Amino acid sequence: MRLISPIAHLPSYTAAPFSPPTVSDTKAKFMEGYRKPIASIYSTVMNELIVQQHFIRYSVNYVYNPVFAMGFVSVFEQIMESVPSAERTKVFDAYIMALGEDPAVYRADAAMIEAQASSLSGPEGLAPSADGNDLQKALAAAAAGSASGKFAYNKFFAIGLFRLLELTGAKEPAALEKLVKSVGVKQESVMRDLVLYKGILSKLSSAKDLMKEFIEREKRKNTERLDAKAAKAASAAAAAAVSA
Repeated sequence: MRLISPIAHLPSYTAAPFSPPTVSDTKAKFMEGYRKPIASIYSTVMNELIVQQHFIRYSVNYVYNPVFAMGFVSVFEQIMESVPSAERTKVFDAYIMALGEDPAVYRADAAMIEAQASSLSGPEGLAPSADGNDLQKALAAAAAGSASGKFAYNKFFAIGLFRLLELTGAKEPAALEKLVKSVGVKQESVMRDLVLYKGILSKLSSAKDLMKEFIEREKRKNTERLDAKAAKAASAAAAAAVSA
């Protein structure tokens, strides 16, 4: 009698193909989540960011990391700083939810990482450690991913690293080089992304100054028009009084 292995009777399963949403899907979700128009000074940058983050989020090797979250929150807050807080929160929530993630987690992790980095007396405490605090564990997770070749590096992670050094008071280029090396990412990639980041903020700052100047000029013109209208009305009233 021939015995048949029970394994032969198990159903075979095929892993579902990786099928992320399209960029258009993500943009549509964002517009559904925040239906108000965004001023052009912000909308252009936000559109670029959500496209970039879509590809980061749906990379095959993407793994959420608190340092990455802090980097994104830092960028978002600097870009949208002139927007009222309540509206800024609504835009942030719609943006993160459009990417299929939790805005509350981003905020909580960013605040936690900032608090732990701010409590350090120097960059020495930014050493990756799987047995350390939450900040050190986040850095260790990135280092482990880099070592295995499965860490999906992105510009928000680079900005997060830079922000960590700012919070510890480190200003020496050697401190950045050491931190970048400890998490196993390429120095040239980090430097390139930081230069691009500073360029975006610089352009945005110039645009904000231009918009402020335009608004103030329009206010002056409006005041002048109202004054001229009031003067004309007063002159007409005086003429009417004389003729009477």
